[in-house]
Amino acid sequence: LLELLQADYYASFVWHDATRRFGEAVFLNMDANNLANYDRYYQYHDPITFRLQARREPTLVTQVMPQRELLRTEFFNDFLARDGLHWGVNAYAYAGDRNIGDVRIWRGRARANFDAHTLELLRLVEPAFTGALLRAQGGSSLPEACAPASTLKLSVREYEIARMIADDLSDKEIAYQLGVEISTVRTHLKRMFDKLGVRRRSGVASLLSRHR
Repeated sequence: LLELLQADYYASFVWHDATRRFGEAVFLNMDANNLANYDRYYQYHDPITFRLQARREPTLVTQVMPQRELLRTEFFNDFLARDGLHWGVNAYAYAGDRNIGDVRIWRGRARANFDAHTLELLRLVEPAFTGALLRAQGGSSLPEACAPASTLKLSVREYEIARMIADDLSDKEIAYQLGVEISTVRTHLKRMFDKLGVRRRSGVASLLSRHR
């Protein structure tokens, strides 16, 4: 997921309604001691996460708080910045009206902010991680048609091509936009068909358009 989103840091938490707190952190490229501080203190002094949670869809941190305001907070300077987190995007898993967990993705300061493309990709994989969280908590998974876990196997380039297929671009048009040969596009297509379990372009387009 970090490669797909060209990101540097990942964390996922399970939300507990009874205690009104996040727990069971899973993380990459972040310090365990710093995450322990989040568990003890910073989740109760967090100016962004509940705003993001309330939106119930993939959301850039800058959509709920301007970056210049975030940079002035204790939460940023004493928690996020310690691990180098600068630009963030969150997605939340819901079972009906119940929030069951989240995915928090961050980039370092040297990169640009996330964008609409990021949100589109997170919407695509959202059913898969929601299903995974439900299974981890012993609940029923989402219907198979709504949980395209196979899309998680696609490379960054394959996702780009899949999006163009969903936009009804031809192989020639895709090759032109990517600056590659048509034969290269068709090689990617064959791999995508195998990964997604489809036989033709319309299957790719249908899968992506269902979750855009």
